Amino acid sequence: MAPLKIAIPTTHTHEGSKPYTEYEIRISHPFPRTTTTLRKRYSDFDALDSSLRSHVGSTPPHPLPPKSWLGGSLGKLGFGSTSTSPELIAQRREGLEQYLKAIEESDDGRWRLCPAYRTFLGLDEHNEAKAHATFPGSQFGRDRVHDPGDWLDKMDEARSSIQEARLWLVRREQATNASSQHEASANAKKGLVRTGTLLAALEEALNRFDEEKSGLGKGEIRRRRDNINVTRKERDSLEGVLNTMAVKAAVSASGASTPSGSAVATQEQKAGLFKGSNPNPGRRVLGAAKETERTRELDNEGVLQLQKQIMAEQDEDVGALTKVIMRMKDMGLEINAEVIRQNEELGMMEEDTDRLDAKIKLAKKRADQIR
Repeated sequence: MAPLKIAIPTTHTHEGSKPYTEYEIRISHPFPRTTTTLRKRYSDFDALDSSLRSHVGSTPPHPLPPKSWLGGSLGKLGFGSTSTSPELIAQRREGLEQYLKAIEESDDGRWRLCPAYRTFLGLDEHNEAKAHATFPGSQFGRDRVHDPGDWLDKMDEARSSIQEARLWLVRREQATNASSQHEASANAKKGLVRTGTLLAALEEALNRFDEEKSGLGKGEIRRRRDNINVTRKERDSLEGVLNTMAVKAAVSASGASTPSGSAVATQEQKAGLFKGSNPNPGRRVLGAAKETERTRELDNEGVLQLQKQIMAEQDEDVGALTKVIMRMKDMGLEINAEVIRQNEELGMMEEDTDRLDAKIKLAKKRADQIR
């Protein structure tokens, strides 16, 4: 629900043996569109601030103006009375207005849901409190979507986050050292997590807009849901690629280490194994293949294990690639369905335009006959 618009446009000073000032609070309610006015003294604000701190357990988002001001002429500082100084009254009025606005506009709704705050402003407990009871979307904090326009901004931010994650994945693939790979993976993961949070907030907002009759038509809400689904599929695909990279890096790191125990043959065993078949006992030539850094220190059993490991890695890569291709296929089908739906709507619009054009022509013809 939209926040209240609160202003303190003026003050009222009461003269007497003990003068005091009242601050006129003007509250604009969005639903229904009404305005209420009430007057409060600074002591009322001070009591409200104490109640909010006690009920919520933390200070409100904006501090309350001080109870006393430093007064007196320059060089003669002392605590003066606010009610006798129009300048200090104006400063306090501005501070109290900011205090209430900060509570009402904060993403954290604990203070404005406090009974003391609602009593202070004279809000109707049976209507306004019921509307604010659950504070829909407050679990998303600053990512909460407030209106359809804000929804589009958050959607653009989600797309930017997923694009940034894609760029970091490309850098991860091109990185040549472990530190660069780790940095790229961390940033890609950060972008994907951010995208997931925004998509959840966007989906919650669409449900809220549909219930509150925010002005969005059924077709527009359906189109925005489709955008969320497409973006979520893209995010899941990138997350699958990131997980595949992480598994591949872990397997490569373990495969690069030298096997121990029976997998490593001694120099004497190597010499006896290849004696008579290799003119150079320090090297092994299997057919036309050449030795590599990974196979030079392995015996036949080690080479066989290495080949099996490489084949297993390739199978995992193929499996991950298959999943990505299937996700891309689903995205293509979703896009195709959306294009077909849009074409149908355009066809219906064209038919309506033709009918309207025919009616206009008929109306002109009848108007000419009347003349």
